[in-house]
Amino acid sequence: MDDLYTSSSSSDPIPLSSALKPAELVRLPPEMACHEHEHTQVVIGLTGLMEFEVNGVGNIVHPGQGCVVRCGADHAFGGISQRSDILVLNMRVPSDNEPLLISQLNELAKRDMYFQLDAQIQKLIRILTSEMQAYPDDWQLSRACNDTLIAILQRHVSAFQLKWRASRFDIDVIDRYIEKNMAYPITVAQLAGAVFLGESQFHERFKQATKTTPYQYLVKKRIDKAKQLLEEGRLTMSQISEATGFSSASVFSHTFSRQVGCSPSQFSK
Repeated sequence: MDDLYTSSSSSDPIPLSSALKPAELVRLPPEMACHEHEHTQVVIGLTGLMEFEVNGVGNIVHPGQGCVVRCGADHAFGGISQRSDILVLNMRVPSDNEPLLISQLNELAKRDMYFQLDAQIQKLIRILTSEMQAYPDDWQLSRACNDTLIAILQRHVSAFQLKWRASRFDIDVIDRYIEKNMAYPITVAQLAGAVFLGESQFHERFKQATKTTPYQYLVKKRIDKAKQLLEEGRLTMSQISEATGFSSASVFSHTFSRQVGCSPSQFSK
């Protein structure tokens, strides 16, 4: 793997956003969320079970385990148990006069994406997170926790077996999500979250699996459902357009005619 960081031309380190702590305690949402960011994160499980998918590689993370999310990596995450807490180490971009930090980050980048912590560092993490919980606004403590753990992390981690070695992209799961939410607007981000993928990974895998785009696939599903309802003959055109998620009867009629080659009323006859 190529080095993640190289020396920069600036003499000063590029700081993280002022709202982003060097180390922070986060409770994961019960539903999957997707995003990416321009800094590397080290994520460590504290309580409960959590699900991660980083660049298409998914796994369940237990307490004492974690993962490295490289800058720009598309990733999804969510809690499985009732309470899923993590420690997040947000890594700022080092300057060229910080060779130690550059070396530490590049070593992280070369490791397995998911890792297991030994008992010694887990004990230290419990002490540090207890202090962070007691003093949540102490920025100096947050910085110290980040620096301490990154400095020694390499000596206390090992790989562990992935539960899923490839993305869990499943077209049946997507179909069930569409069917359940047919009457509502559905975004690509929502479809991606249904299979625990970020949007860019989802687009790529969806196109490989279906030879079409998520939008085209969704429109076809809506039209197929409309055909079924038209054949049953129990609903009005307005009710069918609403049940299949079109914004109006006219939009439904126009889309149906373009896709099928005849109007909904002609099809029903």
